[in-house]
Amino acid sequence: MAGHSQFKNIMHRKGRQDAVRSKLFSKLSKEITVAAKVGSLDIDGNPRLRLAVQNAKAQSMPKDNIQRAINKSQAGDADTYEEIRYEGYGPGGVAVIVEVLTDNRNRSVSNVRSYFTKCGGAMGETGSVAFMFDRVGEIVFKLEAGDADTVLEKAIEAGADDVISDEDGHTIYCAFEDLGDVSKSLESDLGEAESIKLIWKSQNNTEVDEEKAGTLMKLIGMLDDDDDVQNVYTNFEVSDEVMAKLTAA
Repeated sequence: MAGHSQFKNIMHRKGRQDAVRSKLFSKLSKEITVAAKVGSLDIDGNPRLRLAVQNAKAQSMPKDNIQRAINKSQAGDADTYEEIRYEGYGPGGVAVIVEVLTDNRNRSVSNVRSYFTKCGGAMGETGSVAFMFDRVGEIVFKLEAGDADTVLEKAIEAGADDVISDEDGHTIYCAFEDLGDVSKSLESDLGEAESIKLIWKSQNNTEVDEEKAGTLMKLIGMLDDDDDVQNVYTNFEVSDEVMAKLTAA
């Protein structure tokens, strides 16, 4: 079992739903504000804003919150956020990419570096681990969108590159430049997606034991809890046995 999402699912099941939801809404709002500020307010004419709003709706973010985030982009005193990517290694040599939206670069780099250090990892230079990942589009649908064969067929027709269907839903990958066209085609066939975004997809995964996996979970949790951090990507892999132990802990 690989990827960051399984660890996030564990944390969501540990009684932190309200806090996680509040934090998620805050990050979604920030992305909407930035997308509206750097581009057009016309959702159809601003692909980044369209995706940001769509992802917010998929997470049941209230319409008033979405509009407030858009309006904030036009306020004279609106914060100016800088997009930064940090890279490094976590426990067990696992590669980690951290995407940040911040109004204070010094605060962000200090915080992110401290998280790595506390968990036995180390930050690296830009590009130090990115070469182990591919920049691709990711479209996620709930199980209700259709059975695995149907989703696979529609994904191929839409021009996607890969499909993974499991008990959590359907995850479809495509070239990053095709994300808009592929997502529109799939949504016309399968309905509204749960999320549509550009991600860093690992080329190969690094397997870690229970001890290292526990520390990685701590690192990911600390990063996710930081208000400046928007996304975290890793290339770890754990066995089903280890994942079961972490889930039960």
